[in-house]
Amino acid sequence: MKRLRGARLSRIDHLAFSALLLAALVLAAKGWLDAHPQHNPWAPLDLRDPPGWATQAKIAAMRSDAAICRGVLERSEIAFETLDPAGEGACARTDRTLLSQAPLRPNVPPTTCAVAAGVEIWLRDAVRPAAQEELGAPLASIEHYGAYSCRRMYSRDDAPWSEHATGNAIDVAAFVLEDGRRITVLRDWDGDDAEARFLRRVRDGACGPFGTVLGPEYNAAHRDHFHFDQAARGLGGVCR
Repeated sequence: MKRLRGARLSRIDHLAFSALLLAALVLAAKGWLDAHPQHNPWAPLDLRDPPGWATQAKIAAMRSDAAICRGVLERSEIAFETLDPAGEGACARTDRTLLSQAPLRPNVPPTTCAVAAGVEIWLRDAVRPAAQEELGAPLASIEHYGAYSCRRMYSRDDAPWSEHATGNAIDVAAFVLEDGRRITVLRDWDGDDAEARFLRRVRDGACGPFGTVLGPEYNAAHRDHFHFDQAARGLGGVCR
């Protein structure tokens, strides 16, 4: 009888120890996630956080919900303006967001909020570091070909509507440094010099924050620019 009671107590002690160990692990994991929100799938996205395990899923959630996206911009203290809707039909733009302080030239175009957020992440994590590390100078501005264009893809009548039709895309052509140098996709993409390495880094660095990234290696139509858009493509996206 004593031996049976001892065995039961031993099992109870083992279960209690296992429960305490599990609770300790859960608390430790929660504390680690609280200290590293970029890895926490339940933590709201803040663009000031470094990229982490959960960042891609949070970016994907923004692509189809302007309210979530604008909350991210506000939380991240990014200056932006919400503009009135414009257009109609396939070219209706219900989400028109303007990044007030983005270094885009000749102007800052209205885009969807998801594109605006993607630009902010791309600037922080890819363009500015690559300019300094590959070219030895800070970024001054980025030249673009526009965001909104009410047209079908490649302007063909039988093609699907372009993401540009709703301002859900932007085409980037060149980068200007503070020392006056100008790096263009058309002239500087080919080769293995610092300018070419810079362009490849900024192209590759766009593949996380944007749903679609197309460049000179995709086709001749993109020989002079990078196309970035926020079509809902899940977590993987298209990067070519």
